[in-house]
Amino acid sequence: MSRLAESLAAGRFVVTAEMPTIDGGGLDEVRRQLAPMRDYLDAANATDNTAAHAHASPLAVALALRNEGVEPVMQLVCRDRNRLALEADIVGASLHGIENVCCLTGDDVTAGDEPQARRVFDLDSATLIATARAIGDGHYLSGRAIEPAPPLFIGCVENPGAPPYEYRVARAHKKAAAGARFVQLQISFEPERLDAFMAEAVRTGLTERLSMIPSITILRSASAFRFIDRKVPGIGVPAAVIERIERASDPLAACLDLAHEQAAHAMSLPGVAGLHFISFRKDAGIAKTCRRLGIPTYAERVEHGYGSPVAV
Repeated sequence: MSRLAESLAAGRFVVTAEMPTIDGGGLDEVRRQLAPMRDYLDAANATDNTAAHAHASPLAVALALRNEGVEPVMQLVCRDRNRLALEADIVGASLHGIENVCCLTGDDVTAGDEPQARRVFDLDSATLIATARAIGDGHYLSGRAIEPAPPLFIGCVENPGAPPYEYRVARAHKKAAAGARFVQLQISFEPERLDAFMAEAVRTGLTERLSMIPSITILRSASAFRFIDRKVPGIGVPAAVIERIERASDPLAACLDLAHEQAAHAMSLPGVAGLHFISFRKDAGIAKTCRRLGIPTYAERVEHGYGSPVAV
């Protein structure tokens, strides 16, 4: 069992984070990016060509994370590979003890800097989840056996802040039925959207099927918020949020304050099992935010226990 799966099964509050994209610098760059946050992490996401921009492959980054003693969550998107390549990556990762796999459809190539790239989309996120589940059950999609079956802990992503809002929980139920066991919720700068999503997730029993991990983004400036608002599919930033950062005497501190408020709000909601951090700062923003929230380090959470701050 992966340590992320073990933490969630034990009812411990989990902290995951997105590993910044790697384009060069080798393992030294991986170590540098990990250093400010590693003590707090149950696991770190190795992303897969985020926003349709090419970067070091998720399998390579996942291996680097594992070599550094940090448990990886290997993301896989359906945009760039057919089912054979996706199956190969899942089984190949399992050879190295990588158990956590997060399945996404992926942004369209028009979101990236090489829009002439061919789209694949042989599978979508739900069928990729089902594929990973089949591999974990001991067979490829063809039915050919895998012996022994690799242990996998399968995750997915859902966006509580994108329309059609009323469909998002139902869609997450379909992903749970396909085999997902945790969901990292997409960034939302509208707390009421997360409120509504989590309330419906609790009402419909989704929180009993999927461990819910909302995302918190730590940015550096008003221009970064504008970029997300304009360029990141499915995420909008209210004008009031951008104005708040613009008017602040210390924008960096204001960005940390906003992340802290959003994280505290997410932690207050029934059904939340942890937080997923995405930081675009070059400081220890994730560690600072965890300390401010009163979240102990991973080792302290294991030794002393630290459950969800509210009843689930």
